[in-house]
Amino acid sequence: MKYYEVEFTISPVSDDARDIVAALAGEAGFETFEETPTGVKGYVQQQLFDDDTLKEILAALPLPGVTVDYTVSEAEDRDWNEQWEQEGFDPIVIGNRMVIHDGRHLENPEIPEIPDNPDNPEKLSIEIDAHLAFGTGSHETTRMMCATLLDLNLTGRRILDCGTGTGILAIAALKLGASEAVGYDIDEWSADNARHNAVINRVDDRFTSLLGDASILNKVEGLFDVVTANINRNILLADMPAFVSKMAPGATLLLSGFYTEDVPMLVERAKELGLTLRGQREDQNWAQVSFVKR
Repeated sequence: MKYYEVEFTISPVSDDARDIVAALAGEAGFETFEETPTGVKGYVQQQLFDDDTLKEILAALPLPGVTVDYTVSEAEDRDWNEQWEQEGFDPIVIGNRMVIHDGRHLENPEIPEIPDNPDNPEKLSIEIDAHLAFGTGSHETTRMMCATLLDLNLTGRRILDCGTGTGILAIAALKLGASEAVGYDIDEWSADNARHNAVINRVDDRFTSLLGDASILNKVEGLFDVVTANINRNILLADMPAFVSKMAPGATLLLSGFYTEDVPMLVERAKELGLTLRGQREDQNWAQVSFVKR
């Protein structure tokens, strides 16, 4: 699979600016990013790259006084999965109740003693092999979604994970007692990676990973008790009617992947669809909201 390497030069550069540029570039098909001294470097499949869309997105950058330039070149042909497997990621601890790690960091002293325990499912360990799929737990939005799942009673619940990425949210829900989870993603690597992660976390017998966008929900039978979606704002606004159509009465919808200033428009859209706001979290200008279907 051929990729473009796109070097984003941000002026003035900051961690917040890097995060926002990466999030916006994701709307143009970018899959992974690397921090650079002057900004961020992104990688996108050549067949998915849309230069006009990228220019339009960056022109609406919500950072007054910040400019972004970029150059495009053909990425080195390499084994991306092998690179992830060699590098892994640092373990992430959420509320001292959940630790997310990869297989290479099992002996890392930073990981607290949080073994899987059927008698206390709120203390659990999740192993993620992130093969170019979003959702290791390192991003603020994923951490907030996991923290919210920890606060819910998921025993016996049916879960729908929209834009499943690595499958981390579905896997966390299953380890917290959910009876079944269905996830979908538009990226084939993500759908496959989610299945793989379900296997290594021993929940594959209760997890189904589908390839497609929200339209695939027309083929999914039954309703769900909890729906999760950690995607960008525009996709959430467009796909919320599809999410709601698969929610049982009293079901919960958890959304993230957007900024605090985007919350009002998402709340308004939720009200139009018969949802009531029940909670909100914020972390570094990223937001997470929870709704209940009336």
